[in-house]
Amino acid sequence: MTDSPAPETKPYTPASAMAIVAHPDDVEFSCSGTLAKWARAGARISLVLVTSGDVGVARSDITRQQAAALRETEATAASKIIGAAEIIFLREPDGSVEATLGLRRKLVREIRRFKPEVVITGDPTVVWAGDNYINHPDHRAVALATVDAIFPAAGQPHVFEELAAEGLEAHKVRKVYVNNWRDGNLWEPIDDTIDVKVAALKAHQSQMGGWDVEKNIKEWAADRAKDHGMAYAEIFRVVTLESDEDWEKYQGKNVDRAR
Repeated sequence: MTDSPAPETKPYTPASAMAIVAHPDDVEFSCSGTLAKWARAGARISLVLVTSGDVGVARSDITRQQAAALRETEATAASKIIGAAEIIFLREPDGSVEATLGLRRKLVREIRRFKPEVVITGDPTVVWAGDNYINHPDHRAVALATVDAIFPAAGQPHVFEELAAEGLEAHKVRKVYVNNWRDGNLWEPIDDTIDVKVAALKAHQSQMGGWDVEKNIKEWAADRAKDHGMAYAEIFRVVTLESDEDWEKYQGKNVDRAR
């Protein structure tokens, strides 16, 4: 049994953040309130969607390609509501994602290109997500590929060294924010951006149906905030890979600090 993670208490806004998720609307459900708050504070935000959710539209009158185009349009609209600077679609097959070396390379490429201070992703170890849900295999595969891309690959110049020919030098991520509803060490207040979270989710019209987005999202966020001195919250497990001292010392420098 592992010790509970130490709580993160210091307010923090990164200069840049990248969320890497499996499907359109994963960002909106998990971390859009936090991303919107950071964007308002001046952070550059990148969203990387590994699939385009092409099997996630239960309609027989459209093809998978049409479904993918629809969901990319919805995700792009949602990204603008959040305040993201960009949205990237890797277009891996929805429902069949595997944590391959090829996917890891694609993610390393995006990390080295955007150079995020923080990466937000899922927890690859979560299978049983409560008593009535199994964590989607795409979620697990993308989270695992992302973790492996962050450390050590993205920060090691001799891993995928061919990317240097594109001007993409090694980049070490400062912190990883793991979307979590258990074992979290950070309750991020989203009181001022809960309505942004709701609006961004509503942009995914193909997924919402008759679901009461505002009611359910606010109830979940309020439940997560309970006893933490805030109205609404998102929960993360924060892993700090680069100390404040090292981050300031090596920021913007291509220095090999293998360990």
